[in-house]
Amino acid sequence: MVRLGVRELLGDRFEVEEAEDWRAALQAHTQTGGFDVAIVELERDPDGRESVSGTSVIRALRKAMPGTGIVAHARRPERHAAREALAAGALAFVAKSSPPEALRRAVEAAAGSEQFVDPAANGARPAALTKRQREILQLLADGHSTTEIAHRLGLSVETVRTHTKGLLARLGARDRAHAVALGMRLGVIE
Repeated sequence: MVRLGVRELLGDRFEVEEAEDWRAALQAHTQTGGFDVAIVELERDPDGRESVSGTSVIRALRKAMPGTGIVAHARRPERHAAREALAAGALAFVAKSSPPEALRRAVEAAAGSEQFVDPAANGARPAALTKRQREILQLLADGHSTTEIAHRLGLSVETVRTHTKGLLARLGARDRAHAVALGMRLGVIE
């Protein structure tokens, strides 16, 4: 029933593929050449056939499909569930109890590599990074110095330092290494 509703809601804008479980999703990913977005149910399988949690599935999909935007779909808009999903690598979180437009916005955000957290899960969202901050954080993760990043992006060293200070503050990171670790944990960078 949920998949039918998702297909109906998103089918006019997106090509929708369905999978029974995460293994079938990985197989479909391989067969189709990849997905822009994957929607993952956070609840365990109600039939008891699958003992893997939704956050474990998000981690597995993030590892197998690093360029795919993952949307965590939960029964209720619980802050802790949203935080866990984002920490596991989801870009977006939305509750089934929210209006259909929230799911559409979550999918569109994940397709654009942007974060989205259902407003009903108030307080769950980590501070979102700008596109430039994510770009700089990825280059830091790749081992580039501030000077190398500035040269590569055509920016001044001071501008890169300013963006770096901003991303540290938004992530609540102590230093650049901590920011990289948080960025990877949140799925903001690879």
